[in-house]
Amino acid sequence: MTTLGTGLVRARRWLRGHSLAFDGALAAVVLVCMLCASFAQPSPGHGPVVAARSPEAPSVLLTVLGAGALVLRRRRPMTVLAVTALLSAGEFVLTDLPSPIVVSAAIALFTVAASTDRPTTWRVGLLTMGVLALAAMVAGPTPWYSQENLGVLAWTGLACAAGDAVRSRRAFVDAIRERAERAERTREEEAGRRVAEERLRIARDLHDVVAHHIALVNVQAGVAAHVMDRRPDQAKEALGHVREASRSALNELRATVGLLRQSGDPEAPTEPAPGLAVLDALVDTFRNAGLPVEVARTDPDSPLPAAADLAAYRIIQEALTNVRKHAGAGAKAEVSVVRVGRTAEVTVLDDGTGADPGPAPDDGGGHGLIGMRERVTALGGTLTAGPRYGGGFRVHAILPVTSRTRAPEGPGAVGATGG
Repeated sequence: MTTLGTGLVRARRWLRGHSLAFDGALAAVVLVCMLCASFAQPSPGHGPVVAARSPEAPSVLLTVLGAGALVLRRRRPMTVLAVTALLSAGEFVLTDLPSPIVVSAAIALFTVAASTDRPTTWRVGLLTMGVLALAAMVAGPTPWYSQENLGVLAWTGLACAAGDAVRSRRAFVDAIRERAERAERTREEEAGRRVAEERLRIARDLHDVVAHHIALVNVQAGVAAHVMDRRPDQAKEALGHVREASRSALNELRATVGLLRQSGDPEAPTEPAPGLAVLDALVDTFRNAGLPVEVARTDPDSPLPAAADLAAYRIIQEALTNVRKHAGAGAKAEVSVVRVGRTAEVTVLDDGTGADPGPAPDDGGGHGLIGMRERVTALGGTLTAGPRYGGGFRVHAILPVTSRTRAPEGPGAVGATGG
C-alpha cells in the first residue's frame, strides 16, 4: 500500500530525473496564469475586473518570452534571471498596461536563491528588486507609491527569502546525511578494526597454545629417532614426553576452541587461563626436553592480577621455547619473577651460543618477540630483548600490577609468538 510519504518520495525522485519536463510544465502554467491576468483591470475598492481590457501585442510577446525562459531556469539560473528581469523592466517602459510578467522574474530569482550561497542570493536579490522597483516607479503607468509597485517589491523579496530558506533546508539535510554516512563509515571501520584485532588475538592464542608443545614434540621425536636402535629405553622415554606434550597441546587447544565457540554467556564453563601458579609444570616440560632451567621468585604466594599473571606465563613460555630452539646444545636458562613496588619484573636469560632467538628462515617468521612486546604493551608495561654481554640472550619485561589493565581474553589471550 502506498502512503502519502512514499508517494511524495517517489514524486521527488521522478522530478529529479525529469527536471526539464517539470520546468516546461511550470513555464506553461505560468504563461497561462500571466495571460489570464493580463485581461484583468484593477478596480479600486472592487478588486480586479476580468475581461475589462485586452493586452497589447508587445506585452503578450514579452510574457511568452518570460515564461519560455523558465524552461532553462535550473541549467542557467543567472542567465534566466537576467533575461526575465530585463523583460519585466522593458514591459514597464514599452507598454501602458503591463501584464504580471514580473512573476517569471520572481520564479527565476527563487531558483537562483535556492541554488547559490546566501551572500550571492542577497546581492542578486537586492539588485533585482532595485531594478524592477525603479522601472515600475519611474516608467510604470501608476504613481510610484501605488499598490502595484509595492507588489513588485513584495513578490521579489518573498521569492528571494523563500529560495534562501529552501537552500538552507537542503544544506541542513545534506549535513545530516553526511554525518550519518560518516558515522556509518566510522562504525564499519571500527568493526573492521575489531575483526582484525580479534583475528590477531586468535592467531596469538593458537600459537601460544601450540608452538611450545610442538617444539618439545619436535625435540623429543628427534631424540627418539637418534637413539632408537642403540638405547631403546631412552627412546621410549622420549616418546613418552612426546605423548605428554601432545596431550597438553590438545587440552589447551580444546580449551581455546571452546572459548571461541561461546556465545558470550558469562556463566558458560571455561578452562582457567594458565598463570604463574603452574610455572613449575611449565619449567618441568623444558627440563624433560633437556634444557636446564633455574627459577627464582619473590612472593610466590602473592598472585599477580589475572592479566599480568597470564602475560608473565606466556612471556616465560615463549622465551624458554626460543632458548630451546636457538641457544644451542648445552645452554642453560634462568627465570626470575620479582615484585618491585607496583610492578612485576619477569626476566628470562640464557648462556647459549646459538643464533639470536628472533626471526628464523623456517620457524614462523619471528613473531615471538613481536608478540611478547604487544602483550606487554597492551598492559601498559615495557619489554626489552637482546643479546647479553659475553653470550646468550636476555628477555626482560616490566608489568604493572596495580594500574588498570585489559582483562585477559581467554586461554592464551593477547600475544602471538613465533619462534
